[in-house]
Amino acid sequence: MERYWNQEIETMSREDMKKLQDERLVAQVKHVYENVEYYRNLMDEKGVKPEDIKSTDDLYKLPFLTKADLRDAYPYGLLAKPLGDCVRIQSTSGTTGKRVVAFYTQNDIDLWEDCCARAIVAAGGTNEDVCQVCYGYGLFTGGPGLNGGSHKVGCLTLPMSSGNTERQITFMRDLGATILCCTPSYAAYIGETLHDMGYTTDDIKLKAGIFGAEPWTEEMRRSIEKSLGIKAYDIYGLTETSGPGVSFECSEQTGMHINEDHFIPEIINPETGEVLPDGETGELVFTSITKEAFPLLRYRTRDLCVLSRKKCSCGRTLIKMSKPMGRSDDMLIIRGVNVFPSQIETVLIEQGYSPNYLIEVDRINNTDTLDVSVEMNPEQLSASKDDIQNLEKSLASAIKTMLGINPKVHLVNPKAITRSEGKAVRVIDKRKLHD
Repeated sequence: MERYWNQEIETMSREDMKKLQDERLVAQVKHVYENVEYYRNLMDEKGVKPEDIKSTDDLYKLPFLTKADLRDAYPYGLLAKPLGDCVRIQSTSGTTGKRVVAFYTQNDIDLWEDCCARAIVAAGGTNEDVCQVCYGYGLFTGGPGLNGGSHKVGCLTLPMSSGNTERQITFMRDLGATILCCTPSYAAYIGETLHDMGYTTDDIKLKAGIFGAEPWTEEMRRSIEKSLGIKAYDIYGLTETSGPGVSFECSEQTGMHINEDHFIPEIINPETGEVLPDGETGELVFTSITKEAFPLLRYRTRDLCVLSRKKCSCGRTLIKMSKPMGRSDDMLIIRGVNVFPSQIETVLIEQGYSPNYLIEVDRINNTDTLDVSVEMNPEQLSASKDDIQNLEKSLASAIKTMLGINPKVHLVNPKAITRSEGKAVRVIDKRKLHD
């Protein structure tokens, strides 16, 4: 039987949810307009006043916020509460420019942990479980979010953070961890290390994993499920909107339920900003309607996905988002072709390779080059040079079929590609160095 953390909210009728969202949005717009000069200026430029927003039907009238706005307003420009009311910051591991810093009141943290508790219960978690949290702690939201959610559910929580993988496995075995929370690439590495240490899935008690913070494919899900003997659940979130727990998978695993009582999702055309109907692919935009300290209205996530209201067998009525299909800003354009790393990963796993790979893009003599390094399987180590070249050609052909462009494939020894204990680095685009 399906269990819920907050059944009233998670199974609420569409009409009641809309009413709740309308009330919260109207109050939030007023709160932001009165307390955040940066966003008030954006609204004034667009000629929008709080009284113009009477329900979620008026959401489209509000201006967007982007990561560039968050950097421009750093550190305090989007703060909507006095510093004396704030109890914590979290920050993204941004790669360019200033970091993004998000602020939290105690109520913000309680609501965030509540969202993470919903995700843990949806994955089968109860107060009888041992939840091993291997997301990074500190400024990264993964560790603190799932740690707090695990406490709320009443699980015995192992606050491991990432790294020291052999110790992770020792604790996992000695303390009988049943739920694992980490990035999918680290879960794959734990599974690999477990088998390298001479153990099998019979030596651990894991039943479920809650994996997020980076894109991963269905093929990678099946690979992790097999290596750890678990059911693997996706979780989604952004530091800008609180952290993991914005949405989460249930047992049906056909998308992630968005916690709509806290976050209103929209899908827009990334080029024009036009709102698209449910079922169309576009860029995901979130409006936080319960955040006090750092409430973002119409924040552009850059993640590409689809929203669906199809009835779910788990009984939850919360709208679902698909797994992000890539990012509108991370998409590689190679020789005029739109390429997402997840497409290459799908081919590799379908061809029986591990999800450890590195994509390198460069521009030589005004032509883009695509090199894909992939780890061989242990049984391929004894292959002759000719055989390896044939395997590389075969894999290059499969990738060309998927993308429509010719890559150069390099098969490398197992474990030759650096393992990541945080977010995996899958792409090096050297063209940016030449601009």
